[in-house]
Amino acid sequence: MNETDLTSVGDEVETGQLDEDDRLKPEFVRAVLDAVEAGDDEAARSLVEPLHPADIADLFELTPNERRGDLAKAITDLLDGDVFAEMNDYVREDLIDSLSATQVADIASELDTDDAVAIIEDMEEDDQRAVLRALDPDDRAAIEEALSYPEESAGRLMQRELIAVPEHWTVGDAIDYLRGHEELTTDFWEIFVVDPGHKPVGTCQLSWILRTPRTVSIGDVMKREQTLIPVDMDQEEVALRFQKYALISAAVIDAGGRLVGMITVDDIVHIISEEAGEDILRLSGAGEGDINEPIALTVRTRITWLVVNLGTAMLAASVVGLFQGEIAKFALLAVLMPIVSGMGGNAGTQTLAVVVRALATNQLTSSNTARMILREFRIAAANGAMLGILIGMGTWLIFGNSDLAIVIAMAMVMNNLVAGLSGVLIPVSLERAGVDPAVSSAVFVTMMTDVMGFFCFLGLASLWGLGG
Repeated sequence: MNETDLTSVGDEVETGQLDEDDRLKPEFVRAVLDAVEAGDDEAARSLVEPLHPADIADLFELTPNERRGDLAKAITDLLDGDVFAEMNDYVREDLIDSLSATQVADIASELDTDDAVAIIEDMEEDDQRAVLRALDPDDRAAIEEALSYPEESAGRLMQRELIAVPEHWTVGDAIDYLRGHEELTTDFWEIFVVDPGHKPVGTCQLSWILRTPRTVSIGDVMKREQTLIPVDMDQEEVALRFQKYALISAAVIDAGGRLVGMITVDDIVHIISEEAGEDILRLSGAGEGDINEPIALTVRTRITWLVVNLGTAMLAASVVGLFQGEIAKFALLAVLMPIVSGMGGNAGTQTLAVVVRALATNQLTSSNTARMILREFRIAAANGAMLGILIGMGTWLIFGNSDLAIVIAMAMVMNNLVAGLSGVLIPVSLERAGVDPAVSSAVFVTMMTDVMGFFCFLGLASLWGLGG
């Protein structure tokens, strides 16, 4: 956000549109919607006009679905590309559906290629073709090329608007070029230096150009070491490279090594936030977790994993059924066995969260997997021993049965070891099998801790003769 944007936000706070956390106040949203409902479009526009594009996007997200169309009609002249670029995906799709192909094309033409692609890529195929036909040839060619790359790849994420100059130019040549061509992009932090085959050979920050005499060659001032992003690289891997090497922008290259675009850090901030939230929600089986997601899609996503969980719960119940005779003779087993499985599930979830994060950030690789397994085994053993002592003492004090106390303490230790090993081995195995560990691991870890928790506790109780 530049200085003008910060000033705008400050003005919004002072005029009462935003609260202290930079969120639109409920009374402001009501005032806008009341003006729209009353047919006073001029009043609605006057209220919304001072807002930053991101806050206008928030306004639409806070507006009920059935009233967004009316709001859009009332403030049509304020709905530019910057607003759509900031908008939630589902909300944007609803509004895009209500616009003509020409209107969508006008919005897309105002945006950088990556933002335009984000608007167009989720449209129906027929609508997509209509929008592309309405674009001018240069914009259409750039967007069609971007759409040819896999989803969530660098090719979809990159923007084509960049500055590239040859190595033999001087700093003065570069400055004259930047000043003499009004059609060049205005948002960039560094200049890419290319060879005659348009392959990047280095980068030159704007600060270096501004502080270097005009007669110095670009080749003498540029930095030759650079991080190049293959056009088909997954966006999560791109984000990791930006994080690892503290990048502001990076060149994107095609299969032949030619410069085809660049990715900037503002796009990466969005990706990091998106991927982090996505992994957490996948662990719970909640899908995308977007409150603007259609209810039918949310139900379909959640019920899939709830059915899988139902199957694993029935498997755990079948293990309990093997020991129904012991439970019938010694009812305290039924009272205490959920503690063993529940604590194992909690321990497994802790390990799983750490491992999935380590896999996502490339901290856990094939070179240190064995060390990670040993580490979590030691942690599980220590936690299991402490929990076993506590539950054993508590059981003895409450129920006065030393045999039962020993059995539940041993079961607690064993199930914690199972939880620790499952929390590492399951996501690592899924990741090596090409399956996203954030999606499936939780179900299998829970199944292991439930089944083994019941089996260890009831099996030991049977061997110990508690049900006799």
